[in-house]
Amino acid sequence: MFFIVAKLLAWLTEPGTVLVFLILVGVVLADIFRWRWGRWLAWLGVLGLVAIAMLPVDNWLAAPLEDRFPPVHDMPTRVDGIIVLGGAVDPDMTARHGMPALGDAAERVTTFVTLARRYPDARLVFSGGTGRLYGGRPEADAAAQLFGDLGLDVGRIVLERQSRDTYENAVESMRLVAPKPGENWILITSAMHMPRAVGIFRHVGWPVLPWPVGYKSGEWHPGGLTGELHNLDIASHEWIGLAVYYVMGRTDALFPGP
Repeated sequence: MFFIVAKLLAWLTEPGTVLVFLILVGVVLADIFRWRWGRWLAWLGVLGLVAIAMLPVDNWLAAPLEDRFPPVHDMPTRVDGIIVLGGAVDPDMTARHGMPALGDAAERVTTFVTLARRYPDARLVFSGGTGRLYGGRPEADAAAQLFGDLGLDVGRIVLERQSRDTYENAVESMRLVAPKPGENWILITSAMHMPRAVGIFRHVGWPVLPWPVGYKSGEWHPGGLTGELHNLDIASHEWIGLAVYYVMGRTDALFPGP
């Protein structure tokens, strides 16, 4: 039930969804019911979209998340395991076209391959089931095809196929590999997602070395909307997710940090 509610909440709270809803409701109230406030609601939605296009709103929300855990520059001398969270490979497009299809979180898998080659004795885990409400193919299967194409020994990789969200990523992966106290595990995920992911892994008793990738905040140029709205949706999803997971007792802190 939590998974279904979380999916619906994520969609309903996306800034793009909220602003479009304001415009549609405002137009209906103004044109059909002749309510003066409808016009103000519509204008509020329009001005919100303009602000997203003309101001670095997405950077304002994304930067604190991405800067929470610094990028790793000094390679650790010992690595017992490397786990990467799903979200980079589109399993349905991969199956449809017969070749791996990557999304905008591709740095997760490329970094995973790089580190897997640098630490040949490390245990490897890819954690990713299906994030769809109904049906869908496990992302781990598509990822296995990608890793094989990139020349990585798929037999080294533990493929976790059951998880549907970040909390289940941690729980299901921990069940499969049973990390021992004192082991040094690297966790790879997008920089914006790292605070929530680290909080969850700590909560289930799995200390990890955060390895953030796929940064979205930085130099900004006005005039766009699609990219800014996409990044804003991701950032708002993470902020709301941090609050919800903290209230649900699924993370060790409201805003986990180093």
